[in-house]
Amino acid sequence: MANVDALQGPTLGPASGKAPTAAVVLVHGYGASGDDLIGLAPFFSQALPNAIFYSPNAPDPWEGGVGGGRQWYSLAGFDPQAIQTDPLRMGETFRAMNERVVKAAVRLDLFIDQIIAVHDLAPARIAFLGFSQGTIMSLHVGLRRSQQIGAILGFSGALSAADKLAGEIKSKPPVALVHGAADPVIPARATIETEKVLKENGVPCQSMIIPGLQHGIDNAGAQFGATFLKSHLA
Repeated sequence: MANVDALQGPTLGPASGKAPTAAVVLVHGYGASGDDLIGLAPFFSQALPNAIFYSPNAPDPWEGGVGGGRQWYSLAGFDPQAIQTDPLRMGETFRAMNERVVKAAVRLDLFIDQIIAVHDLAPARIAFLGFSQGTIMSLHVGLRRSQQIGAILGFSGALSAADKLAGEIKSKPPVALVHGAADPVIPARATIETEKVLKENGVPCQSMIIPGLQHGIDNAGAQFGATFLKSHLA
């Protein structure tokens, strides 16, 4: 029997107690771990009682070296202050990291294949929920799978190489993006530009910019995301 072992991390079974009819993969941010995002699963399971939630740890130890965190890829060269003030610098920064994203995507892509096989789910019954670096990973993988997944929900993220998407996109799952207007790490402008690029490439996309919110997920964003996921997976 196939196993879900391309990545390791906590899971939460369906709240209904039944066999899962959908799966949500929670993709954490830089320096965090699967233990951080699995805490969201009980909330989202209220909207998706028949879904199983996977919250894998990124494959690499966090280069910050403190607290046992993980990273999908290195953020060497990332300067939050510079991209806040210079829109051109923001695009160049994410584009420069794209090779790292591509390398990290292999394991996450395999992880999705394993979930589909183990639970005998159609690809359309799979969704990503990403935060920050996890949103970047979710968008990269989800838009390049030949069999379209059900949905991508991303918080506080961006596209890693927006200029390459048109030549690499293989499917167009619905996307919802949430971002704090006061985010000091990745500016909300990144979500606005991501939505524009996605729509230009025929990807259904909606977004929510939350006044006063910094780099995080609040109740308003979580409610918005739960409604979105329920509309595509319930």
